[in-house]
Order: sequence, then structure tokens, then C-alpha cells
Amino acid sequence: MIPREVLEKVRRIEITTSHLVSDVFAGAYHSVFKGRGMEFDEVREYQIGDDIRSIDWNVTARTGVPHVKKYVEERELTVMILVDASASTHFGSVKELKNTLAAEIAAVLAFSAIRNNDKVGLLMFTDQVELFIPPRKGRRHVLRVIREVLYFKPRGKGTNIHAALEYLTKVNKRKSVAFLISDFFNASQENFRKSLQITNKHHDLIAITLNDPREEALVAGGLLALRDAETGRMAWVDTGSAEERRRFAQNAAARLEGRDRLFQAVGVDHVDLHTHEPYARALITFFSRRRERR
Repeated sequence: MIPREVLEKVRRIEITTSHLVSDVFAGAYHSVFKGRGMEFDEVREYQIGDDIRSIDWNVTARTGVPHVKKYVEERELTVMILVDASASTHFGSVKELKNTLAAEIAAVLAFSAIRNNDKVGLLMFTDQVELFIPPRKGRRHVLRVIREVLYFKPRGKGTNIHAALEYLTKVNKRKSVAFLISDFFNASQENFRKSLQITNKHHDLIAITLNDPREEALVAGGLLALRDAETGRMAWVDTGSAEERRRFAQNAAARLEGRDRLFQAVGVDHVDLHTHEPYARALITFFSRRRERR
């Protein structure tokens, strides 16, 4: 039985995101994601200016009059939302937790997709694939997706993005738009880069990074015990020391820079979101730049 507070949270997210979808994202989504290609529509008589390569020779032979095949853009897409459910996403120091932010982003993307008559699927992972919901259409299906992102209790704590991407490639043979939502902690496996490349070759892969300000800089406050949520390892840090704060910030900056360089090297688009900032502007900017580039 799903707790009442979770259902209320799902409803609040639906109300919040429906406004954004209606006013902002639906049009941007439609203009950026064009569909898988062209599909056959009808055969009509040849007209001056038509490409002779589109002539249907079978129909032409039967009728004695030149006919051409007409194609239209295949609009329907499959959208897969991959959500990191590892222990490190259950953290937030300012406004909200990273996993709550992930649920809102999933809602915006899913409602934008069904508004354009696309299918939406969900894959949740930790150090293993935890949950897979096949792509379907409809509001009820989207609400289930949001509910699972909020309420699902994973077995694992770690992060294995390679396993999630490998699973996606196996179950989704046709090209899809795949949004990978993660904080990308402990995602430096040797096969991670290769899996990004392979997945981006078969799908339109977009990385959405979840960030929190306390993971990038420490506030002076004396001796602080830090615990790695995924491994359980403990470390004591003297936040009163300017040198300790500087070293922490440098390490965090190096991690983020390395992540950005990796995305750029493998040709994966990405957008950075933060738990203490509104996400709408960052998504709008991302969609706009992608539309201009295409």
C-alpha cells in the first residue's frame, strides 16, 4: 500500500509540472525531438518537380501513369527515463533532495512526451537494474512512473550506470530518446565511457546531472563527520580549516570538470541541475540551444 503522503506528493508534482509543460516545454520538446524518420503515407500521380527517385514503378506499370510514393515524418517517439536510485541521490542540503528533483524532472519530460503522443518508459538502477517499466502512453501511466521514482525502495546502494545502459540497449532495439538522470557519483568505471558511446550510437542519449551545493563546497563549522552514502565509509573533515575547505572544493571541481569532458568527448548532450535552484530555466536553455544547433 502506497502511503497517502506519497500520493499527495505525486499530485503536487503533477500540478506543478503541468503548468510548465503547458506553457513552456511541450512546444520546445516537439521542436527538438523530431521522430525516428519518415514513414510511407500514400501513392499519388507524378507532378512536375517531384523527385524521380520516389517513383513507384509497380503502380506506374499497372496504371500506365507515373506515380510517386509520398512520405510523412514519423512523429511518434519512445522516451526512456533512466533514474539513478543509488543512496547518494537521497541527499539535499538546501531546498530539496536530489531524488525529489529527479521525480519532478521525470514528470516534466513524461508529460511533455505524452502531450506529443509519445510513449514513456522508466528504468531505475543502483549498482544493478532495479525496475523496468515498458514504454506506454497515457496520464495514468505517467503518474505511475512518477510514483515509482518517489516511492520505489531499491535493494542496492551503489551506482552502475554501465549496467543500466547495457540493459536499455538490450530491451529497446528501436531508437529512443533516453534521458539519464543521475548525480554521477562513483560512475568512473572503466567501461562507463564505452557504454555511453554505444548507447548514444543507438539512441539519442541526454544526461541530466543532479548537483547539490554542499557536495561542491564546505561551509566553515568545525569538525564534521562525512559518510559516503554508497559505501558507508566515514571521514572526518575540519571545516574550520581554510586549507581543508580549499582542498574539498578543488577535488569537487576536478570531478565535475572530468564529468563534463567525458560527455563532450563521447558526444552526449547534458544539462546540469541543482537542488537549490529552479530547474525550469536550465531546461529551457538546454532545449533552445539544442534546437538552434539542429
